Amino acid sequence: MTLAALALIAALLLAVFVLTKPLGLYIAHVMQREPIRAVCWGARLEGRLYRLAGVDTGVEMDWKEYALALLVFNVFGAVLLYGLQRLQAWLPLNPQHFPRLTPDLAFNTAISFITNTNWQAYSGEATMSYLTQMAGLAVQNFLSAATGIAVAMALIRAFARHSTATIGNFWADATRATLYVLLPLSALLAIALVSQGVVQNFEGYKDISTVESLTYQQPKLDADGNPVLDVSGKAVQETLTTHTQTLPMGPVASQESIKELGTNGGGFMNANSAHPFENPTGFSNFLEMLAILLIPAALTYTFGYLVGDRRQGWAVFAAMLVLQLPLLWMAVDNEQQGNPRIAALGVDQRPTDLQMGGNMEGKEVRFGIAASAVFATVTTGTSCGAVNSMHDSFTPLGGFVPLFQMQLGEVVFGGVGTGLYSMLIFAIIGVFIAGLMIGRTPEYLGKKIEAFEMKMSSIAILVMPFIVLVGTAVAVSVGAGQAGAANPGAHGFSEILYAFTSAANNNGSAFGGISANTVFYNTVLGVVMWVGRYWPIVAVLAIAGSLASKKRVPVSAGTMPTHGPTFVILLVGTVLLVGALTFVPALALGPIVEHLTLWAH
Repeated sequence: MTLAALALIAALLLAVFVLTKPLGLYIAHVMQREPIRAVCWGARLEGRLYRLAGVDTGVEMDWKEYALALLVFNVFGAVLLYGLQRLQAWLPLNPQHFPRLTPDLAFNTAISFITNTNWQAYSGEATMSYLTQMAGLAVQNFLSAATGIAVAMALIRAFARHSTATIGNFWADATRATLYVLLPLSALLAIALVSQGVVQNFEGYKDISTVESLTYQQPKLDADGNPVLDVSGKAVQETLTTHTQTLPMGPVASQESIKELGTNGGGFMNANSAHPFENPTGFSNFLEMLAILLIPAALTYTFGYLVGDRRQGWAVFAAMLVLQLPLLWMAVDNEQQGNPRIAALGVDQRPTDLQMGGNMEGKEVRFGIAASAVFATVTTGTSCGAVNSMHDSFTPLGGFVPLFQMQLGEVVFGGVGTGLYSMLIFAIIGVFIAGLMIGRTPEYLGKKIEAFEMKMSSIAILVMPFIVLVGTAVAVSVGAGQAGAANPGAHGFSEILYAFTSAANNNGSAFGGISANTVFYNTVLGVVMWVGRYWPIVAVLAIAGSLASKKRVPVSAGTMPTHGPTFVILLVGTVLLVGALTFVPALALGPIVEHLTLWAH
């Protein structure tokens, strides 16, 4: 690993560490409705929103009421977003006159954005109107992130409280997360991104004259817009020459900021954060990586503060960091080694028989290898899924890292809210295993971990690998699934495995070689995203309800400390053993065998 790569990683993690405490403390105060002078401006607006919606925030909910409110809210959002996409051709703020989306693509996109996945089977700048981008996609970026924070807060309250049936009020939690956390941070980041050159306007697309003409081929279309076929049934190609290039415009910065802060990941442009209008400079790239990690890291401190022992939050933070560091090294190092097949040609070779300059395929020159590999690691350790390079072009082990991080359950800081509550589920499993080893009833933060908690934890953890592996098996077995993969063999399998892993973990990134805009993938991945999001959420809320009702067990000589290095090691081991071993056979068929083939002499 180069010195520049080490400096980038050190600066990023230092910034995250420094901001974790103040932001975590701020989130704790505003989510608990404690007055802070800086946010008193929102109190009147918050009250008016509750009155308008007819919500009494003084009435708290048990876990079933909380889950029902969450599900109804998200279903309603999906219906509205679906309708907006289907009607966009007749709605305003559509200067490019984009047509409405097909039913299967609109279904997939609606599910994708309400679940915080932001899987995009379309090209944003060639498909979505400004109204759909703003009132549909960007709004759900806020609300899906707020949903994750709300669930995390419900679980934190369950540990902090005892002998009660309630875990909070979903409407209040989602409102406060949006109003006091996501909106202010997004506004600040959007301004910073605009200063770096990110586009923010409502103008139509610009046609500019290019220095050189471009000659290209495309399928010839008939009067109805269908491809013209020759006698053999193949599309007839026509050769065209253009002297202009169309530059997309639009309200990009405002969507870019919440895309990163909410760990959503869906780009305004098809190239996502690789596009210079979304991510133009090295500094904007650093800000976007920091934004992705910021709230997930801060919530660990929020957790420790609200349960009354800040060491608990730092222990979770440390476990996440221990998992993150070797994966960062692995991604950067393998990309910097490059492709041995190119080195073997003798045209681009170091004295060590490695590719000179490393693997730059699919990467932006303005970022280089280190910033691209770090971004890929950050975006898949969280549930973000934004990309500043093409993961499909990574080396086999470089591409293994983002795939493996998602398969861990995205707990390496994880998504906004989802990372914390997923890691706490692993903590519950870890203390249960430790309790069995020493012959004591397992406890975590003074709450006994019993059969119900373990059943719900098993559901929350196992539903993801189940739908990933079953979905992948179905896709590689049917023609509609196989047709989507652009590459044969192990890499084609990796493309399909990555798609289902990304969808089930609500990440949204992809090995771009897969053609996902088909009825099969739009439908199946839409179902996978829904199940992967809400099945674990309901299980987590059930655990929260059970823990909140329990009495607090006093600390005794036999109580296992959950704030020291021993617990951190136990937690990391639980994540690796429970979360990772499930996927070893599938990984062996994909990136691992591809790596062995690539480096075989």
